[in-house]
Amino acid sequence: MATSYKDLGLVNTKKMFADATKGKYAVPAYNFNNMEQMQAIIQACVETKSPVILQVSGGARKYANQTLLRFMAQGAVAYAKELGCEIPIALHLDHGDTFELCKDCIDSGFSSVMIDGSHHSFEKNIELTKKVVEYAHAHGVTVEGELGVLAGVEDDVVAEHSHYTKPEEVIEFVTKTGCDSLAISIGTSHGANKFTPAQCTRDERGVLIPPPLRFDILEEIEKKLPGFPIVLHGSSSVPADLIAVINKFGGAMKDSVGIPEEQLRKAAKSAVCKINIDSDGRIAMTAAIRKVFAETPSEFDPRKYLGPARDALKAIYKAKNETVLGSAGHALD
Repeated sequence: MATSYKDLGLVNTKKMFADATKGKYAVPAYNFNNMEQMQAIIQACVETKSPVILQVSGGARKYANQTLLRFMAQGAVAYAKELGCEIPIALHLDHGDTFELCKDCIDSGFSSVMIDGSHHSFEKNIELTKKVVEYAHAHGVTVEGELGVLAGVEDDVVAEHSHYTKPEEVIEFVTKTGCDSLAISIGTSHGANKFTPAQCTRDERGVLIPPPLRFDILEEIEKKLPGFPIVLHGSSSVPADLIAVINKFGGAMKDSVGIPEEQLRKAAKSAVCKINIDSDGRIAMTAAIRKVFAETPSEFDPRKYLGPARDALKAIYKAKNETVLGSAGHALD
């Protein structure tokens, strides 16, 4: 029997994105796979009074179980109320690649889905996205489409090379599919190693500096789709201090480079009203766990290392909401 997201206390992204576009900020879209991640996300967003999109990848559904994830999202709504602020919460499928997967998520209580047909031809992408939109809209669910390809690795999404979104295609795509938001490729990338050293320059300290985002492409898309919600995937900043902690305590994350936060803040003030962040959360948790294991090698209670990992995740997401995305204080817009 199908479950409506409304029965779970969730919202779709329609009003979220309209408010973000008007307010010149981006709604955080944070991926989660387990309880500690969900707790940290809700704590961070309640304390900063930010709306939030809980993202679930196909890999996360396999890992955590689709039924448990649905009830975790319902629990997130109740948890936010318990913490004192009824922030808007959407449950979103990240990188759905088939109609069947999107339908299954809609039927199980998701309020938003992404259908990623970017690996298909332009025509096939339109056909697939339109099919998902028709089913989703009949259930009040919003749909994110994608044009362009991001390089990198994220769960089951693997692409060796990026392909920038072609501004000349966006009007036709949005018009023919009826999608509610559009993920574009302007230089962001999935994973913690978003760029090779050869693609970067080095500052006076030898730190790798990634190539700048293609704001010219973003501006062209804005002109063609004024006011239309734009999404950026692969937008983790891969903090050097956290990478240093991981490597200090036995890790081997070499040449890890992310997207500079000032560029993301610039994007959030434009038509970009949803920014996806996953790798930064993984890095923050891994750094905290490695530190506990290195400093207290006798520890075996999961609460003693997952607790600090949760706290580290909460801290980095509070900072994202306040200084990068600009979403803090907008939960009640």
